[in-house]
Formats: sequence, C-alpha cells, structure tokens
Amino acid sequence: MPVIEEVDSGIDATSASNSREDSPTTKKNDMSNMIEDDPDIDETLSERLWGLTEMFPECVRNITSSVVHGSVSGVKALYSLSRSSMWIFFTSSAILVAPVIFEVERMQLEEVQKQQQRQILLGPSAAVSGGGMHGMGMPMPPQMAQR
Repeated sequence: MPVIEEVDSGIDATSASNSREDSPTTKKNDMSNMIEDDPDIDETLSERLWGLTEMFPECVRNITSSVVHGSVSGVKALYSLSRSSMWIFFTSSAILVAPVIFEVERMQLEEVQKQQQRQILLGPSAAVSGGGMHGMGMPMPPQMAQR
C-alpha cells in the first residue's frame, strides 16, 4: 500500500496567529524572530534571480541565455558600427567641404579688395554703383519709339 504524506496547508498556523493578542510587543517579537530566522538576508538581487532559474527547464535557461548574450553582443556591434560610420562621415565631410568653404571665403575677400581699390581710384560713388568697368565704352542701345 502506498504511503501518503500529509502536507501542512498552513491554515492552522494563521488561525493560531490570529487568536493571539496583537500587542506592539508581540509584533516586535515577531519581526525580531523573522530577522533572526532569515539567514539569507544578505543575499543580493542577482543571487536571488540566479536562484529562481532553477525552477525553469534547462532548455528555457539555455535559450534565454543565448538571447541575452546575443542581444548584448548585437548592441555592442551596432554601437561600434555607428561610431565608425560617424567618424567616416564627419571626417569625409570635413575633408570635402573645408576646401569649398576656404575658396568661397577667398573669393569674397578678393571682391572686397576690388571694391576698396575701386573706391580709392574712382571715389566713393564708384564703389556704390558696383557694376564695374565693363560696358562703359559701349553706347546704350537706342530705345524704340513709341507709336
């Protein structure tokens, strides 16, 4: 005949604790007993989570471990790739755009120097007109007479 073990459901323990008088000293004694009886109070969160892994089958633990490690390595690879691509983009743009900016600045400086030279040679009114010397010797085209 099989042996049947009795399992304590804890109902008697709760009813017994409810029948006691709930005085502050009793509550204080209960708390001190709980603290003294709990040897795992120094357990860290990571240790507790590691202990919870025992309730899952080995295949679930392996799959979860693979997913976590794959995610971490994927994020690291993506970060490294983004760093490299940003470095390439900004250095290339600096190399390609900087000469253009320097040439534009040089052309603007030459234009300012030409205006200053024109102002010195022809007076202040020549610098304001700004058109330059081209077309000065050519006559203006005749206007058509209005009918």
